[in-house]
Amino acid sequence: MALTWTEWIGIALALVATKLLYNHKGRQLPPGPKGWPIIGNLFDVPSKHPWFVYEEWGKKYGPIMSMNVLGQPIIVVNSHSIAKELMDRRGSKYSSRPQIPMINLMNFNKANMALQPYGHEWRQTRRVADYSLRPSAANNYRVMQKKNSHRYLRQLIEDPANFYNHIRHFTTAVAMDIAYGYEIAESDDHYVILAETTVNKGTAAFYPAAFYVNMIPWLARLPEWLPGMGFKKYARETSRFVQEMIEAPFAFVKEQMANGTATPSLTRDSLLECSDPEDEGRIKYVAASIYSAGADTTGSSLNTVLLSLATHPEVQKKAQDELDRVIGRGRLPDYSDRDKLPYVDALFQEMMRWRIASPMGATRLTTEDDVYDNYFIPKGSIVQLNAWAMLHDPEHFPEPDAFKPERFLNKDGKCVEDPVLSAHFGFGRRVCPGRHLALNTIWITMTAILHCFDVRRAKDATGKEIDINTVYSDNLISFPYPFKCSITPRDQASIDMIKATEKMEYI
Repeated sequence: MALTWTEWIGIALALVATKLLYNHKGRQLPPGPKGWPIIGNLFDVPSKHPWFVYEEWGKKYGPIMSMNVLGQPIIVVNSHSIAKELMDRRGSKYSSRPQIPMINLMNFNKANMALQPYGHEWRQTRRVADYSLRPSAANNYRVMQKKNSHRYLRQLIEDPANFYNHIRHFTTAVAMDIAYGYEIAESDDHYVILAETTVNKGTAAFYPAAFYVNMIPWLARLPEWLPGMGFKKYARETSRFVQEMIEAPFAFVKEQMANGTATPSLTRDSLLECSDPEDEGRIKYVAASIYSAGADTTGSSLNTVLLSLATHPEVQKKAQDELDRVIGRGRLPDYSDRDKLPYVDALFQEMMRWRIASPMGATRLTTEDDVYDNYFIPKGSIVQLNAWAMLHDPEHFPEPDAFKPERFLNKDGKCVEDPVLSAHFGFGRRVCPGRHLALNTIWITMTAILHCFDVRRAKDATGKEIDINTVYSDNLISFPYPFKCSITPRDQASIDMIKATEKMEYI
């Protein structure tokens, strides 16, 4: 949102008057680009694909860098080992979240507990989340995940060209089923549309440069009718979507429970076990977080499944050969097959590394001064963790831009999980509590696609293959730009297996 030159003069005068320049008492912050007087690095903060910019800066400034925007220190970490040291071992100092003005104006922080500041209420909500989403509890939802993945396979047979919308439908169906026991309609479901609209608006406002109010918070106190205040209308309209996304499905479960018709779900099961009246509100926010955060991140990863298979047919063929050898052509893959599919598992890990759903993750806020490697990190610093750079570190992952599942196989052909992959879901006390759910959903769906379909580059009218752009969008949740691919059943057995799911009983 562009400001006039008179507004910029007003901003500069206000900054001087309020002494926003931060006094570090001579202590050295991590290196970084040199800023301007008063505004610091205001114009250096990347507004597009910040993970690429910070990755490039790391070659000049090192694995930990800093900026200063209007007196606000910003620390950027490109290194997995540094992130582990700060976020895991010094978690008490690095577990809070900055209050992003635009996110707060939209009330989007209420829809996703990951955005809440560190404190008593967050800890209590996280306690509910960790209990409800622990590995043993997450495994209880595998039946729901398998059922919805099978419906997704049927949609691919009927209309493969519309795979993007099928993914959107599928991920919201899984999230709604797990969170609320609600089965969405086959098309044009209100909750699908609501989730997509709300999350798109929220993630688009997350980064500092997305709206000037994120870098100049006092703009939020100005009246909406002033020039340059259009962000306030945007926030007001978005907050209505956010409120409905939180309240409507939760009210649905409460009504079903009162009628004795509620089906198993995280909300129902948690409410039945709830002994603290205050936990009811926390359960509501945990469920909304699954709905708002899980659907979009999983959707990004499933789009990456198709993109990576279409652009790497030789990898696809190896995985299909292993599936045929281990499972045969008479049934669909199941979770119990995973240990017997090392190459498929390596492909899964490489797919998660190659194109990460949230390259920068959610930012942190330091609550105490700290010193790392003789660099001063002040209290109140914004800390950004560049998971993209960690998963594309050429010293740890040679040829990081290449898609090579073999990097996760040892000499015996067994799949070995690399601890650096943990960057995908964050660190320390803020690690994603829904990671087990997400991994289960993506794995079962990816293996079913491999087992039943050939995914190839689409061809134009002349028979020439259509190129696929492997660059992703620059929101908090990063999606591949729209692409075309060919998705066809491998054989008649594939069609028979998928059609048989229509009459399958899921217990």
